Amino acid sequence: MKANTRLFGEIDIEDDKLLELENGIIGFPHMKHFTLIFDSEGENEKAVIWFQSMDEPQFAMPVINPSFVKPDYNPVVNDELLTPLGEFKDDELVVLVTLKVPEDLKEMTVNLKAPIIINSNNRKGAQIIVENEDYPVRYPIYDILNGGKNEEANE
Repeated sequence: MKANTRLFGEIDIEDDKLLELENGIIGFPHMKHFTLIFDSEGENEKAVIWFQSMDEPQFAMPVINPSFVKPDYNPVVNDELLTPLGEFKDDELVVLVTLKVPEDLKEMTVNLKAPIIINSNNRKGAQIIVENEDYPVRYPIYDILNGGKNEEANE
């Protein structure tokens, strides 16, 4: 599949790299087909990954593995919300969180409240709201990325 993207120009994505989110993502329920584009060639789990829409090629948002910024991240999810993923084993799940990078980098945050969960076996995914009350929509990560400690992480 070819797409003319805003960030990466024209890209050709193989069918086995396409992801399907039956219910879309929060705020964009009509976007159901995505791919992951890695910033680095090694697909480093600590790298920023781009969640690229194939339905609207001009839309891509940065995502990262939440364990990079919150090693004890353990979202509690109603099993019913995972139904769109089909059958899976825990080790087949990929969890990503959206990254907000404002002009002032010190205000950079990730959304721990609404991760994107993907079944790597069948490439089906869903963005869900976790039940954990202590996971905010805007979790500051600037200090973590700079090798420091996040004040909230120490509480």
